[in-house]
Amino acid sequence: MSGPEVLVVLPTLGDRLDTLQLTLDSVDAQRSEVGVTLVVVAPPSAEAARALALAHGAVVVDDPKRGISEAINCGLAARTTEQYYAWVGDDDLFRPRGLLALRSLLEATPDAVLAFGGCEYIDPEGRTITLSNAGRLATFLLPWGPDLIPHPGTMVRLDALEQIGGFDPTLKYAMDLDAFLKLRAHGRFAFTRDAVSAFRWHPDSLTVANRLASSQEAESVKRRHLPGALRPISGMWHRPIRWASAFAAGRLNAKARSL
Repeated sequence: MSGPEVLVVLPTLGDRLDTLQLTLDSVDAQRSEVGVTLVVVAPPSAEAARALALAHGAVVVDDPKRGISEAINCGLAARTTEQYYAWVGDDDLFRPRGLLALRSLLEATPDAVLAFGGCEYIDPEGRTITLSNAGRLATFLLPWGPDLIPHPGTMVRLDALEQIGGFDPTLKYAMDLDAFLKLRAHGRFAFTRDAVSAFRWHPDSLTVANRLASSQEAESVKRRHLPGALRPISGMWHRPIRWASAFAAGRLNAKARSL
């Protein structure tokens, strides 16, 4: 009998037990269609979160407390038979059949190293604010525009992820963007516009609460992946994109408040 196919890594500090429960339930809902190994990375002190994860059949590993990238890399190190990697935050959700849709995309596209789908932005109560499903446009914009490939709606071939060395531990916000840009050299990106995940938009989210720092780190990552001749002039488009991203975030906040 073959082992699990998808390694789902879920880092948590253990301070959001209510949303963690919902996240774990959404992972459990995938298991009837996809073989899943769930790895929860948590501090030893997060006893309630670790117990909850174990009750949902997770492998629990200690958070090294060296940042989010190192936490994810620790989760990746728990790989056994899995072929694919997926990430979910402790306040995000997989939509029904989400992992199946992404795995099917990769199986149907042998030269693809990454598959992504639509991601719903939801408010703290779980109501949908908007849907991000840029599709092919997201891959076109990735090197120089906004990152429209949602990390919690992405599946990556683990062999390719290991070839690029996992996630850069020096990055706090844009580690997924950096990995995506590196993965382009290893194969195609496949996509579906159907929603496969949901990202909870609230003030405690790392990239929401630290919008400027996140934008600056993303710009630095994109700059180092540009051809050398374009790096000195990259501010010509990075600044307008930063403004547009801040404007879009403001619109999301306004819509969330209206709900």
